[in-house]
Amino acid sequence: MENRLAVIVTFLLVSACSGGNKSVTTPVVMLPPPPPVEVNVNVSNPVLTVADNTPISPGGERSLVWSDEFDAAQLDPNVWFFESGDGSQYGNAGWGNNELQWYLHDNARLSNGALVITARKESVNGKTFTSGRISTVSRFAFRYGRIEARIRLPTGQGLWPAFWLFPQDKAYGPWAASGEVDVVEAVNSGAAGGNTVFGTIHYGGAWPSNLSAGNEYLVATDVTTDFHVYALEWDQNEMRWYVDDILYSVQNTWSTTSADFPAPFDKPFYILLNVAVGGDFPGAPSASTVFPVTMEVDYVRVYSGN
Repeated sequence: MENRLAVIVTFLLVSACSGGNKSVTTPVVMLPPPPPVEVNVNVSNPVLTVADNTPISPGGERSLVWSDEFDAAQLDPNVWFFESGDGSQYGNAGWGNNELQWYLHDNARLSNGALVITARKESVNGKTFTSGRISTVSRFAFRYGRIEARIRLPTGQGLWPAFWLFPQDKAYGPWAASGEVDVVEAVNSGAAGGNTVFGTIHYGGAWPSNLSAGNEYLVATDVTTDFHVYALEWDQNEMRWYVDDILYSVQNTWSTTSADFPAPFDKPFYILLNVAVGGDFPGAPSASTVFPVTMEVDYVRVYSGN
């Protein structure tokens, strides 16, 4: 992380008598404290684990194959990759959505048994906001089964939290030919977005020939003050979205220009969690958006059918 504090040099004029009437001016250099030591540091040689799960029928039995309960002192870099920047390093400035944040490693931290991703109003590298984005890329990926997370979403205009899946190998080409699965997204929760969440798949061809399909759901109690369990069940021919075990969306038709159905959703995908600020979907924050704001994740769990 770049040092965001400029060196402040203050000259204090100190007058003293030297041998009678001579005045001596002594410069005193005042340096700021060093920047905090970065807690989240990526490893250079992660090991990829792929869970090829047995699909789960609706309401069927399941076995836990992977989880993070977020009970440790800090996030494990062998499990999570810490994003930074604005997407320019991938040739995708604004992350393809004209987002306004600069991601910092340490905006994702563990506290009281939960993952806390914090969005702040602060200037870094030309951006007005910072936030956090972590993923299991090249560390853990899975195909089929069930994934769920217990989450409290952030509140405010211009906020775009997401819990989603992305292809580990992009076997069918660039986005969205290799697919994307949004387990849950929300925009402007507690403001214009109210209590509505979204579950979506992206597929088809490479942008701008991409396609999408999804549904929205009005959650019964406040998504910004209450935790809810957001889940996806995924098999060869169908995906099902749940909130607190209430089924609200089913998708069983998709495609890619590179292969036959059920591609692209027949390959392993990894997990992402982030809070975007601004962008094409929510619009920019307003004066009513109170920063800092947080998304809390109690756990993430992946299951296989029996």
